[in-house]
Amino acid sequence: MQKIALNGLKIADFTWSAAGPVATKYLADYGATVVKIESSLQPDFLRTSRPFKDNKAGLDRAGFFVYKNSNKLSFALNLHLPKGIEVARRLAAWGDVVCESFRPGVMESMGLSYEELRSINPDIIMFRSSAQGQTGPGARQPLFGMQLTAVAGFTTLTGWPDRDPSPPFGAYTDMVAPRFGALAIMSALVKRAKTGKGTCIDLSQLEASLQFLLPAIVDYAANGNVMKRTGNRCDSAAPHGVYRCAGEDVWVAISVFSDEQWHAFCGALLHPEWPQDTRFKELDDRKRNEDELDSVIDSVTALMPVQEIVHRMLAAGVPASPVNNGKTVLEDQQLKARNYFWFMEHPEIGLMPHAGEAAQMSQTPARPFRPAPCLGEHTELVCREFLRMSDEEFLELSQQGVFE
Repeated sequence: MQKIALNGLKIADFTWSAAGPVATKYLADYGATVVKIESSLQPDFLRTSRPFKDNKAGLDRAGFFVYKNSNKLSFALNLHLPKGIEVARRLAAWGDVVCESFRPGVMESMGLSYEELRSINPDIIMFRSSAQGQTGPGARQPLFGMQLTAVAGFTTLTGWPDRDPSPPFGAYTDMVAPRFGALAIMSALVKRAKTGKGTCIDLSQLEASLQFLLPAIVDYAANGNVMKRTGNRCDSAAPHGVYRCAGEDVWVAISVFSDEQWHAFCGALLHPEWPQDTRFKELDDRKRNEDELDSVIDSVTALMPVQEIVHRMLAAGVPASPVNNGKTVLEDQQLKARNYFWFMEHPEIGLMPHAGEAAQMSQTPARPFRPAPCLGEHTELVCREFLRMSDEEFLELSQQGVFE
């Protein structure tokens, strides 16, 4: 019988935007009770971000927020009020883990520092996700993913060598750092189970992301080489790029790393004479004449359906894939077969895909327990069942604007 891996784990989640909420979503997807603390007075950035259902803006209609916040409870709390801070402290006493992703110093300004939370809950685990960590001269500099992508060095490497930098789509660091965050939280839980002691986790989104730029960093440290933009090119492969296919804005990605693959590639495109061309015979030849090579390939692939090209390439042992978009990813048969997208009925949006989990655990799989919450949807439930508030106290705090 399959079990719920994190059943009973309680998370007071103060995170917002993407990096923090994605980390806590991992925990929610494996069964943790995650209470997302937010406010209509200062809503989560993703609740105000496009795309909106039917292009109609609304705090409960933002597709990206919904996609990344399934399996959580939403608790509306006004942290600008002293009574709101008192309720936040009660949530910290209830929880096993407190997560936050504000700029360093914000939790301290509200009386919710690690030291203060530990005085309430001695074995608490506090997870703190911020742009550049809690310490250092740049710690309090306000940065979003676009700026962090530039600080880390990704932006200088993406794009074409003769053009301006072209940053990766979206807040790249916000999608990298949460993986480290979830792992750090789980490690802290294991430590607490062994020692009875909590801990404070200081995650720098910048430092987490630098793990993916180690080749560029090491090459400079060892050889003094500053890696530059190369478009779709690769030093050890040719052809290596995306090529036009029949239709409007249809492309195929192909990589050829060996002469054996090069011969197979040419045969698959019914041009076995290409390897005899002195411009393209060996890898060094193809690299010297890469612009001409790409042009020759493009003239052939542009007349062929993308699926036919992919079928021929894979049959010949050449790595190839369609360049997908939102529509084709959602329709991808491999992702459907693995149940990656969880379709759940959202009260404002209707049937909506929520992100599943890439790691499938045989005994304790991630599950779709509930769709992403509307703002404040579970406030009363949390107050009554988790915080044991009386009807009178809940009504009094509501009238004072604490649950907004």
